[in-house]
Amino acid sequence: MYGRSKETEFPTEADLRVSVVNTRGIENKSLSTLTYGLTACLHAAWKKPDVALVMNVANGFWLPLLRLRGIPVVVNVDGIEWERAKWGGLAKNVFKLGARLTALFATSIVADSKEIGRRWRIEFNRDSNFIPYGGEQGSIESLQDNLPFKQYILMVARFVPENTVPEFLEAARTLSQKYVVVIVGSSGYGGPLEESVENLAASSSNVRWLGHIADDQRLLSLWKNCGVYFHGHSVGGTNPALVQAMANGAPVVARDTVYNREVLGPDGVFCDTTPKGIARSVLSVIETKEEQERLSKLSLERVLQGYTWESVCSAYEKALRSAQARDRRSTLEAISAGTRH
Repeated sequence: MYGRSKETEFPTEADLRVSVVNTRGIENKSLSTLTYGLTACLHAAWKKPDVALVMNVANGFWLPLLRLRGIPVVVNVDGIEWERAKWGGLAKNVFKLGARLTALFATSIVADSKEIGRRWRIEFNRDSNFIPYGGEQGSIESLQDNLPFKQYILMVARFVPENTVPEFLEAARTLSQKYVVVIVGSSGYGGPLEESVENLAASSSNVRWLGHIADDQRLLSLWKNCGVYFHGHSVGGTNPALVQAMANGAPVVARDTVYNREVLGPDGVFCDTTPKGIARSVLSVIETKEEQERLSKLSLERVLQGYTWESVCSAYEKALRSAQARDRRSTLEAISAGTRH
């Protein structure tokens, strides 16, 4: 497993079959994925594993390195990166080119939502394996942050425009007049959105900004005990945070997108992106105990319909073994064809 020394916190003693290799890269918003991906692919090309699982189409530039070494490659293409508002024109073009190279060089492709798979069939003429993310229930029932049980509003997101952060902050000005609003996340690089959250928290005792939380159990507890969780992600396919919230029975209000409807189903609560629309939908849930209970039950039921780690890991194992077998058949067919000639 490849990672970055500052971010990779895998307990290798938990499973001796897993080894972690931290490679070097340039740590900034524009170049981190490309540079860390390059060094990881170079190391993998040298070690030559039986099969490689690659995350994100930005690494499509480096897939030829792996394929030249005869390594079958399964790529999780992630979201539609070239539609994210946080990227400028150059970055969007880089991601789109990376996607085209992924379509050319990947042995097989994984899409974490059916809608992402549909887009790849239309735009790149590639079929994909649908494998979403799994949810994990927290083991801590009690609140760690001294918050009112089932009476606070929670948002968890990276601070980028496509996650509806600016609109939620405006809605929070209204919501915090009556309820505690808890905001988890950051941009990772500072900037205007972090300044806005900091100013909002300073101006209202009911707004609590917890920043980035690395403690998984603390985060799961926040979802488990919230009165409503607002999910504003818009372009990323199946979002892991949404699945985690659902696995912990959080009543969810989500931005109305095809991705969020796919995960939550037709009985979820969806809102537009206006601050008034967000506030209205959030209040309709947190102020109605019956609606809270309905959405909490819905979250838990939806997770069992394919969003468990058991089903996800089984699907990945099948995809990796299939790619390895397919690559082996192709090699044997090429050898056979060369012998006949």
